[in-house]
Amino acid sequence: MSTRPPTPSRRTLLRAMAALPASAVLLGELPGLAGTALAAAPPSGSATRYTIVPFLNSNDGTVNVYQSDDATDFRLLKSSAYTPPSNRIRDASVFKHTDGYYYLTYTTHTWQDVSTTIGFARSSDRANWTFLYDYTVPITNLSRAWAPEWFVDGDGSVNVIVSCSVTSDEWIFTPYRLKATNSALTAWSSPVALSGIGSNHIDTYIVRAGSKYHAFTKNETTKYIEYATASSLTGPYTISRTGDWAGWGSYREGPSVIQLDNGGWRIFFDGYGDGTYYYSDSYDTFATWSAPTSLPVVSGTARHFTVIKETVSGGPSLAKNITRSFQSANYSTRYWQSQSSLLNLPVVTASSTAAEKSASTLTVVAGLADANGYSFRDSSGNYLRHWDFRARFDANDGTSTFAKDATFIARTGSSSGAIRWESYNYPGYYLRHYNYQLRVERTAGTDLFRQDSSFVPVGAWG
Repeated sequence: MSTRPPTPSRRTLLRAMAALPASAVLLGELPGLAGTALAAAPPSGSATRYTIVPFLNSNDGTVNVYQSDDATDFRLLKSSAYTPPSNRIRDASVFKHTDGYYYLTYTTHTWQDVSTTIGFARSSDRANWTFLYDYTVPITNLSRAWAPEWFVDGDGSVNVIVSCSVTSDEWIFTPYRLKATNSALTAWSSPVALSGIGSNHIDTYIVRAGSKYHAFTKNETTKYIEYATASSLTGPYTISRTGDWAGWGSYREGPSVIQLDNGGWRIFFDGYGDGTYYYSDSYDTFATWSAPTSLPVVSGTARHFTVIKETVSGGPSLAKNITRSFQSANYSTRYWQSQSSLLNLPVVTASSTAAEKSASTLTVVAGLADANGYSFRDSSGNYLRHWDFRARFDANDGTSTFAKDATFIARTGSSSGAIRWESYNYPGYYLRHYNYQLRVERTAGTDLFRQDSSFVPVGAWG
């Protein structure tokens, strides 16, 4: 298999061009996350919904809209959902405002052109968008205004963080804050540079956790995403992590950070150097991160996006403290069954033995790690959990690790009434049958995986 060389970044291309001759961002807002959902599994009957609006690797004149219930398996909501009336749309950032509308802000020109404006559009349903206006960023001798990012602060104020360069050095960018001065988002304060981050940083994305502001920003010299903190939105920031501090590699840009249902944090970024879109998770407030993983479905198609998270109605509903059996959605004669402490998927019928029917019956209870999630208990009192990614039944040892291993979040299944069971402590991993054994596996983003990981709660066999 051949490999592709690193694709030049936008600023690298600008440098090369300059050297040529003239002839040639509902329920409980999380400040700074531009979304409307809390860090907990959705309650029964509700669902978590993540939305992205990326421009395309093959076309920066339009954007697709994708949605996901787990921040991993994104599915197309609408292709070419918004095409501005003129110019381009790149680096689109989305959020839901208090007026109930979703808003986009975006880069309005391709990398070759002078770009002194950022665009705005609005939608009531995320699928159909209306152009609002192009806003000229009021910076003297502005050359380019790129990668605007929504940021909603703790006081409810709406801000845009935008990377700007001036004509004297058109490829050296500095992050600025624009603050909306009316609720219609049609008037903005004068730009204020984010103190401490400094020039030659682009694609700055900020989240607020507690009283601290956390900035993820690309160093355009090293091509690494750096990390900085401040006690004020405009700084001064202290850059404390540089180089390959998180293990993400270089030639990375467009970071976007969101909090997952289990309280962890996920960063998405554009690996433009190798044509891959990545995600990585942190469970110690950004100190360490998991190995970067390719995002299914959209990787190789989507470019530079941000993510919003909401809790919406219409999710899976399953009562607790009742007994149920679980039928495979794509092998309807097969059911979950405990066999020598392992969870398998044998055929169960009316003629099965009483012991087999009992082993195919589980008590549904509140999640041990999150009461909005679910845990499953067999007739002997052991809990379904994953161990070395195999689904099995063990006695509760009272540890936090066991509670997380034995908690699953209900996600909508592939057919009516079916539910997919996502691991609480391995987001994006699902109970999935393979060779009639149940394992916890990372979603592949395919229809087959969704079917193999979908199960219908039915009346108990035992």
